[in-house]
Amino acid sequence: MSIRIMMVDDHPVVRAGLRALLEADPDIEVGCEVGSGEAALAELDRLVTLGDTLPDLVLMDLNLGAGAGGIETTRTLRERHPGVQVLAVTTFDTEADIVGALEAGAVGYVLKDSPTAALVDAVREAAAGRSVLSPEVQQRLVARMTSPATALSPRESEILEALAGGATNRQVAKALFISESTVKTHLVHLYEKLGVDNRTAALRVARERRLIR
Repeated sequence: MSIRIMMVDDHPVVRAGLRALLEADPDIEVGCEVGSGEAALAELDRLVTLGDTLPDLVLMDLNLGAGAGGIETTRTLRERHPGVQVLAVTTFDTEADIVGALEAGAVGYVLKDSPTAALVDAVREAAAGRSVLSPEVQQRLVARMTSPATALSPRESEILEALAGGATNRQVAKALFISESTVKTHLVHLYEKLGVDNRTAALRVARERRLIR
C-alpha cells in the first residue's frame, strides 16, 4: 500500500525537490503540499468534513515564515488528528527545535540534507509510527541526556530564543504570559547552566552549543 503524504514548507522550490525525490519511490504518494501551518490544518479539517482519507504522514518544516511555526502547527495537528503522524524535516538541528518538535508530537526529526535513501527510509518509519532521528539529532539528544544538569528546559529555550530576537525581559514576559520576576528567575538558572553571568555571553554560548539558532 502506498504512503500518503502532505508536505508543509513555505518554499515552493523545496517542496518541488522533496516531491520529486519521494515520488521516485513507487510506494510514496504526495497528495498535498501547502506553504503554511494554517493551510495544513485547514486542509486536514476539510478532508475530515468531506469524509476523505487523511494523509498517513505530514512532513513538517519548522520555519514557516509568518504565522504559526512548525512546532505550534505540529502540536495542534496532533491534537486534532492523532492518527496522522508528523515528521519534522528541516535545516535546523538546534536543541530547542529538536526538543520542541518531539514534545509537540512529531514522531521523528530529520535534516533536509540527509541522503536520499535516508529520507525515504525515514518516511517509511515515521508513517508506521516508529521513531526516526537523523544521526546529528541523535547525538544532540544523547548529549542532553548525559548532561541533564546543564540541559535547558523548554521554557528556558523559549526565553533564550526570545532574547536572541532582541526582546526585553518585559517583552518576554508578555509573550510567554509570565511575570518579569519569573523571567529573571529563569535567567538566573540559564546563566548557571551555561556558565555565564550576562545575557550577551549566554546567547554566545547557546549558539556555540547549538542550543538556539
